[in-house]
Amino acid sequence: MKKRLPCSGIGGQAVLEGIMMRNKDKYAVAVRAADKEIDCRVGAHKDIAEKNVLARIPFVRGIFKLWDSMVLGIRALTYSSQFLDEEEIEPDKFENWLNKKFGEKAEKFIIGFTIAISAILAIALFMILPLFIADIMERHISWVTKQRVPIIEGILKVLIFILYLALTALIKDIRRTYMYHGAEHKCINCIETGKELNVENVRSSSRFHKRCGTSFLFVIILISIIVFLLVRPENIFLRYGIRVLLVPVIAGFSYEFIRLAGSKDNLFVDILSKPGLWMQRITTREPSDDMIEVAIEATEAVFDWEAYLEDNGVEVRTRRKPTPRPQSYVRPEPHDLPKRDNNTGSGFNWKF
Repeated sequence: MKKRLPCSGIGGQAVLEGIMMRNKDKYAVAVRAADKEIDCRVGAHKDIAEKNVLARIPFVRGIFKLWDSMVLGIRALTYSSQFLDEEEIEPDKFENWLNKKFGEKAEKFIIGFTIAISAILAIALFMILPLFIADIMERHISWVTKQRVPIIEGILKVLIFILYLALTALIKDIRRTYMYHGAEHKCINCIETGKELNVENVRSSSRFHKRCGTSFLFVIILISIIVFLLVRPENIFLRYGIRVLLVPVIAGFSYEFIRLAGSKDNLFVDILSKPGLWMQRITTREPSDDMIEVAIEATEAVFDWEAYLEDNGVEVRTRRKPTPRPQSYVRPEPHDLPKRDNNTGSGFNWKF
């Protein structure tokens, strides 16, 4: 296997018919629009660690990083969704009420509300439900003893997680998003294995990457299984409550592992990373060449891969040709993307 170059530091996320790529405080969302052209917009995003000292402490910073990535991810998804409609949709009564009630803070309210609901559903589905089913099994199945409940709960967590991913993969739009997810990974792997960024090289690169969000979620599941095998309070309220209270701690440990896996390349880390990489067989698909083009556009908007290769001793033989890009704008504050203006095709509307 070809030795990987040092971690490039870039990461991304698949969005609707496109990809968001981030490098340090700069990010880009590239979307394949209805006219088949690629619309690429660039924005600035300050890491939450710049504002909070706690966000730099190991095993604590993972919580802030998770929040940060979810906020940026929802912004990117919201922006990409505008390209699914050929005509501009007028704001409904709820949107008008939000604008009137919260004004410029309406977007922050929606993002916060969306993250809160997502977190509640995730905890209920992957933390509470497995224990609830295991408790019912203990009452009605003779061989399920109190000592075996944590093991049953752990098995159920993994099964529910795999089933959830498999069912979402059956939805057409999600399946296409998984293809863009594969294109995102392929772009990063292409660069980090010392190859020039072009469609041919990206196509031949792996669609699996150790710094993936799928791996992060699966590591959370695995660490939670280990933790709750050791922490087993008798009180039923404590048993359920502790699964909620320890989520930040588990997420913090999971982030440190993913961070280690993304920066180290050795046998021990590779073995521990295998379960997460297996899960990516569900959440990534082989992309088409036009999806790869979108991924390359987003990558080049935020990352100078030529300089990265040369800094790591790789000769760049084929320089990329400068191509005209759609108008881009780097916004310093407050770092959210413009709303698409369908009347002009390229204008900006900074209102929510």
